[in-house]
Amino acid sequence: MTAPPHEAQPARPGRALPDTQQGMRRRNLSRVMHTVSAEGPLSRAAVASRIGLTRAAVSTLVDELIRSGLLEELGPERPGRVGRPGSALAVSGQGPAGIGAEVGVDHLAVCAVDLRGRVRARAVRYGSNRGRSPEPVLEQLTGLVRQVVSQAETEGLWPAGLAVAVPGLVARDGRTVVRAPNLDWHDADLGALLPADLPPTVDNEANFGALAELWLGDGTPRDFLHVSAEIGIGAAVVFDGRLLRGTRGFAGELGHVPVHPDGPGCACGGRGCLEQYAGEKAVLRAAGVEPGEDRVGLLADRAAEGDEDVRRALREAGTALGIALTGAVNLLDPEGVVLGGALAGLAPWLLPSLRDELARRTAGPACPVAVSELGPQGPLLGAAHSVVRAVLDDPGAVAERA
Repeated sequence: MTAPPHEAQPARPGRALPDTQQGMRRRNLSRVMHTVSAEGPLSRAAVASRIGLTRAAVSTLVDELIRSGLLEELGPERPGRVGRPGSALAVSGQGPAGIGAEVGVDHLAVCAVDLRGRVRARAVRYGSNRGRSPEPVLEQLTGLVRQVVSQAETEGLWPAGLAVAVPGLVARDGRTVVRAPNLDWHDADLGALLPADLPPTVDNEANFGALAELWLGDGTPRDFLHVSAEIGIGAAVVFDGRLLRGTRGFAGELGHVPVHPDGPGCACGGRGCLEQYAGEKAVLRAAGVEPGEDRVGLLADRAAEGDEDVRRALREAGTALGIALTGAVNLLDPEGVVLGGALAGLAPWLLPSLRDELARRTAGPACPVAVSELGPQGPLLGAAHSVVRAVLDDPGAVAERA
């Protein structure tokens, strides 16, 4: 389900564990958890073989993790093995859960994910958040969080933390939205408005979408550019399995890269930004389609039926995306580009012109472009899984509370 320990990266990494005996114990607890999570069910002997510790040392660590409710024994390994069968270990289906939340321009969503990566509870509220102040929006989101936590608790889970995806620039403090143009939020301290008992972390939705792709995607490379879209367009850069955040944490603002410098004004204050040509609102306008509840589905249906206005609008959006992506591809030389969010559902009509533009403008060989299987669920799942991975990275913190 998850990657080996060296690939782990919580949404907001904490301080490194100290180089002491206690720090070594906690690092070894993490190695056991990541190994069982990625490859389990496994016996103690198999875990010891994989991480290079003695079986006695691993047994001590495993016993601590079982007492903490993080691992569970499933019984003897499959028959047919030579010697006395060991007891198979798996991450617990109860205990800590990651609570992920998403603030979208037109929806709020929350889910709970257990240590096995299964979504155990979910709640969604549809309605525009554009122009609303953060306080009432976060009050409604908190209500959904409480609803999901209550449902998860009935299944033997408890919240290990809350991670919230937002469509905007988030400061490195993991709580302040510096600017979210499509929500009209500026310098909003969301951490002060979220439940303090969980505790909360806030990050850009494209970052969480990229982490979800890294952790859950099938065959996703370790170096890639992830592009996602709902109302706006965001991107995240992943190199060597880690997010490239930039000095202030603002890396990846692809939606506000100028495509035509003298083009129409944008909510960010610039002109001719990518969002003005490939954002959802721009595509709907170019296609002559009135906004509805399932806008992306409507565009896809019209395109599939042969509506030439819609297909032309999507071709033009793909061209604009290709122009904006060319600069990033030439500068960063990623292994590939992954289209996520709403773009994934429109890929059949976006990709031809996007790929043509990339091939025409890229200095080196054409950069592969893939479509995310997670689609618009990526940011929400990435948020929840970031909490789960924080537990796997430092299960000793959970063990100390057990």
